[in-house]
Amino acid sequence: MWGCGALLGARAGLRLCRELFLAWDRGWSAAAPYSASTEPSRVRALVYGHHGDPAKVVELKNLELAAVGGSDVHVKMLAAPINPSDINMIQGNYGLLPKLPAVGGNEGVGQVVAVGSSVTGVKPGDWVIPASAGLGTWQTEAVFSEEALISIPRDLPLQSAATLSVNPCTAYRMLMDFEQLQPGDCVIQNASNSGVGQAVIQIAAALGLRTVNVVRDRPGGTMVTYGGMAKQPVIASVSQLIFKDLKLRGFWLSQWKKDHSPAQFKELIVTLCGLISRGQLTAPACSEVPLQDYQRALEASVQPFVSSKQILTMC
Repeated sequence: MWGCGALLGARAGLRLCRELFLAWDRGWSAAAPYSASTEPSRVRALVYGHHGDPAKVVELKNLELAAVGGSDVHVKMLAAPINPSDINMIQGNYGLLPKLPAVGGNEGVGQVVAVGSSVTGVKPGDWVIPASAGLGTWQTEAVFSEEALISIPRDLPLQSAATLSVNPCTAYRMLMDFEQLQPGDCVIQNASNSGVGQAVIQIAAALGLRTVNVVRDRPGGTMVTYGGMAKQPVIASVSQLIFKDLKLRGFWLSQWKKDHSPAQFKELIVTLCGLISRGQLTAPACSEVPLQDYQRALEASVQPFVSSKQILTMC
């Protein structure tokens, strides 16, 4: 199962050492209704009408583009990754599920084509990313409400922009929210091949934190689990819980968004965009796959221990 453990506040001798332990295992095997048009249209989308094996239930369909209302934004999608949460949504075992039929994809980046008369936050030409999960980013273009989008700088690398709103956000919040880490403190993690793990390493370095991937016998700390794609229980040593004061926590970005305002999430995105612009945060290893080759991308995404993130390109 995917996990992030914050072994923070660990005591080494007389010196307090805050640590974050990130445990990870890749063993994992909105949306309003969408209707396919009778004639091919310019909008192509990956749609699933019921839950199940992504390779069997996801189909490439032609959809009708909705009219742009006063508070709507017409977006041409540029790129959208396939994340574990996307797979779990399609399988029907995620914490939130869109109404079916649905377009897949929780993350991605698009360019504004047109805006409604009441839209003030974005303009044609701007790059935008989803403000929340379940938007349906696996399509060539779509009409979204303005509040469902966040604008980002257009000079970001495309892969960094497409993978900005999930893994880096998770990594940053785990580093900031569970212990009061200070420059020089240690982050222990063994998820360096995952998107979150790669983001943790880079963000920690930007914050002046040290990262290692081997857990030593240190007292104290908090282990934060950020995913469970293997659907297996978390196993913790009783002696560590009792004698070493180990604490277990869980983190889910969607819940964090529910507990915080849209302005706070936008502030988080601005912070991460700054790290990207300064070269302190780069995209994970990615493989770009044309939308029409989605079956190949889906198959690669469900393979265990694959470190390259599949990104669907909408050209």
